[in-house]
Amino acid sequence: MKSCGIIVEYNPFHNGHHYHAKMAREMSGAEVVIAVMSGNFLQRGEPAIIDKWTRAEEALNHGVDLVIELPFAYAVQSADYFAAGGVKLLQALQCDALCFGTDNHAEMDYKLFGEFVNKNQTKIDEAYQQIKNNGLSYPQQMTEVFRKLYPKNGLDFSSPNHILGLSYAKENATYEKPMMLYPLKREQAGYHDTTIYQNFASATAIRKAVFSDELDQIRQVLPTQVAIDLVNSATVSWETYWPLLKYKLISSSIIELKAIYQMKEGIEYRLQEAAKTSDSFQAFMEKAKTKRYTWTRLQRLATYSLNNVTQQEIENSWNHSFIQVLGFTEKGQRYLREKKKDLALPLITKVSKNLNSELAVDIRSNQVYQLGDHRILEQSFGRFPIRIS
Repeated sequence: MKSCGIIVEYNPFHNGHHYHAKMAREMSGAEVVIAVMSGNFLQRGEPAIIDKWTRAEEALNHGVDLVIELPFAYAVQSADYFAAGGVKLLQALQCDALCFGTDNHAEMDYKLFGEFVNKNQTKIDEAYQQIKNNGLSYPQQMTEVFRKLYPKNGLDFSSPNHILGLSYAKENATYEKPMMLYPLKREQAGYHDTTIYQNFASATAIRKAVFSDELDQIRQVLPTQVAIDLVNSATVSWETYWPLLKYKLISSSIIELKAIYQMKEGIEYRLQEAAKTSDSFQAFMEKAKTKRYTWTRLQRLATYSLNNVTQQEIENSWNHSFIQVLGFTEKGQRYLREKKKDLALPLITKVSKNLNSELAVDIRSNQVYQLGDHRILEQSFGRFPIRIS
């Protein structure tokens, strides 16, 4: 069975995501669409608005055949690590193609770019070291590097989906059998766009409407079931978890905070002081943010702190990868049966106690996520893949 992968978050699932799944099937000619989806904490260091099982079921009802969880150690990361995890799982599933959205409207051969980076990584690293710490942000620095080394395209590392597309291409090119790449241009509703169009809106705009109790304004950009889920399910944001984060930052010693993954350069002092004088997550972020520490970097640090994640735990997760199934349609289940004997990674359809050490970060993050609302059901143990006829 020919397959096409998509790497997603669905925060929440909306019409644009339904379109993406549909076009992935059409552009690649795939029988099966496989979504590698972030769990309960997301790439930009945020809790998902609704839990991973609800989001997986929504995807399976709207064009996706198989949903695989992207582990925390890859999901809450910068673009390159996020892409590495997603591509790794799709490769393990012997996926034939990868379709991703892009907000870059210039002509771009992603496959060629990936091959270039794979062959010239040493030169790229050397060029980056020459301009490192020049006062520019990391995306600006990488834009400068590639303008010198890869001038045939006006690369811009400031567009989130384009950055991910480049990261997918780089990672995909490292494999012996790279997947075919199908970039899908976004015509409306960019990543941070808060405008609500006739049938489409960004996830950012939708979350804003949900937390402002303006769901009626966005029903036309959501599948019906998603709109129902956003009313009936527990919806959470960083403000939900702020009391827990504040307690963690204030009650921990500096030595304990320094042990948190990515806690470097003394930022632990700044975070602790900001927490002491803040009465909301928004206020905390505004006090902690600097030109050097971007909003996204600080949100990831907040997520690592909330979940008490260490460097060793992240590396352990990287070294013990699994294919964790959240759900499938009949086609998706048939695909798994067809590929089961030749999968490059162990398959998990039920989290058991004997996987506690290998899945420590994921299990703990699920338990922390549950603390956000008493209506959030168990996220790890005793859960079986969702089956959609």
